[in-house]
Amino acid sequence: MAALTLNTLKQIMKTMVDNRGFDRVLSKVDVLSASPGKVVCEMQVEEEHTNRGGTLHGGLTATLVDVISTLAIMNSERGAPGVSVDMNITYMSAAKLGEDVLITAQVLKQGRTLAFATVDLTSKATGKVIAQGRHTKHLGGS
Repeated sequence: MAALTLNTLKQIMKTMVDNRGFDRVLSKVDVLSASPGKVVCEMQVEEEHTNRGGTLHGGLTATLVDVISTLAIMNSERGAPGVSVDMNITYMSAAKLGEDVLITAQVLKQGRTLAFATVDLTSKATGKVIAQGRHTKHLGGS
C-alpha cells in the first residue's frame, strides 16, 4: 500500500477528534507534514493540556506518542494501524503553557507482524527534547 497524502492524514485525525471518545483531547494537534513512515505534528500547550504544575500532562504526552506513531505506521507500506504491544516514554523536560511542541513520529522497522516506531516531542522555539517515546504495535498476519 502506498503512503497516505497529508490531506488524508489530516482527515483521519479530524475523524478521530470529532468522535465522542478519548481522542477528543487531540483536537488542537495539527498535522504539518508526512512522508512514508514519518509524520510531523504540532500542538500549542493550552490550559486543558496541563497538569497541576502548569506544564504538559504526562498522560497527554503518552497519548501523543501512541496516536502520532500510529499515524506514521499507517503511513507506511502496510497501511494498518495495528494494536499496541508495548510503549514507553522518557520525560526529559517540561513543556510550559503556551509553548509550541513539535511531535515527530518515525517508523524504525516494520516486519510481517510487528512495527516499531519512535516519537520525539521537542520545543519548537528551542529544539529542546521534552519527551521521547517508543511504540511497538502488532499488525496482524502470520
